Amino acid sequence: MDNDYEDYYPGYRQANSYNLLQSGWKPLYRHFDAEYFWQLAMRDPWALAEKFLDVCSDVANAVGRREYSPLANFLNLFSENTRYEIEEFWNSITPPLPGPDYTVFQDQLSTETPIRQQVSRDQIPIDYVLRRLQEMTVLRVLAHLGRPAQIVQFYMERYFYYPVERFSSWEEISSPGTTYAFWPEHQIWLQVQTTHHNRRRYTLLGVDLRPLIRKVTYNLAVMVSGYQSRIGQVYSPYPISSFPAEIQAFTDQVQQQILQQERLAVLVHGIPGTGKTAWTQAVAHELLVPLGYVVFILDHEAVQEFIAPPYLERVCLIINEADNLAQDRASEVAQQSTKTERILSLLDGTLHQSVLDPDYLDCRQRLVVLMTCNTTERLDPAVLRKGRVDLIQEFTHRFV
Repeated sequence: MDNDYEDYYPGYRQANSYNLLQSGWKPLYRHFDAEYFWQLAMRDPWALAEKFLDVCSDVANAVGRREYSPLANFLNLFSENTRYEIEEFWNSITPPLPGPDYTVFQDQLSTETPIRQQVSRDQIPIDYVLRRLQEMTVLRVLAHLGRPAQIVQFYMERYFYYPVERFSSWEEISSPGTTYAFWPEHQIWLQVQTTHHNRRRYTLLGVDLRPLIRKVTYNLAVMVSGYQSRIGQVYSPYPISSFPAEIQAFTDQVQQQILQQERLAVLVHGIPGTGKTAWTQAVAHELLVPLGYVVFILDHEAVQEFIAPPYLERVCLIINEADNLAQDRASEVAQQSTKTERILSLLDGTLHQSVLDPDYLDCRQRLVVLMTCNTTERLDPAVLRKGRVDLIQEFTHRFV
């Protein structure tokens, strides 16, 4: 019973045995600032006078008890109740301790680490891969930011600070309470909270996190394919220059449309061995990665469950063998699946735009979809309708 309680409420165990001072933390006190006090007095002098009279009344009550000796009344000044009232008054007339202003630092990205995978035969672990990507993004941002200008912690109703010159990594800093760190040059706050089983939640708060996220996710690729899912980099064995001239000319057209449109869908088709998959990898590696796109290679099960992470500005989806995915709904096979409707909503954006994440209302995500298929005859006609697929090209040259 005791172990279960400590797992869910780690602060219960740490409050009795954990010593922040031995871990390098030091007490942080609020200091008087004449300018701040003057502004309070000018803004609402009556409220300030009321607070002052309240604390004077509390002190008078502490020392004016007739039923106790003068020595006992004097010692009562240092009692917990009197000290609390004096400290509350002191906090009201001194500048607040460092912490994020949530009305200013509204752009947020958080992760709980380490990420744990729930293994199930009936569920493709897409959620695990996306949570792992988010964890990697947050940790990469922290590595890029390096040493913060200040580190403070609120624990057991007291504030502590950690000397930044001793900082080496976040794993080495004990954080039983809520920890805040600040990088003024980037205007970014970090909030660290310890959850059950000694896991941590890192939350980045900034005015605009997108430039840093774009920098740390450069050249990232995610293959979402059941239990073979992985995060790495795009690999292209064949450069675009190795393709036939007509394919290179088509690639130039694709590049121009990528620069002009926020949403672009490209379909290439041809018999096996004509280099369709190799071409999508080359386009992702040579055209999209330099523009800051994060590449997702999805299998058929992943397409049905996938939603692009809203914190990414630019996303590329590679879907191979689309003719086995978006089949003509007039066929009996397609009627037994919702994959065709799923890819249609993915292409026209209705799925993502129907429900918006309140944390990313202003995020205009650029999306490029690269699809391959052996033949367009089995595709649902709605896929080829103008406005869903922007560019189509047939591959006829035996490439492999």
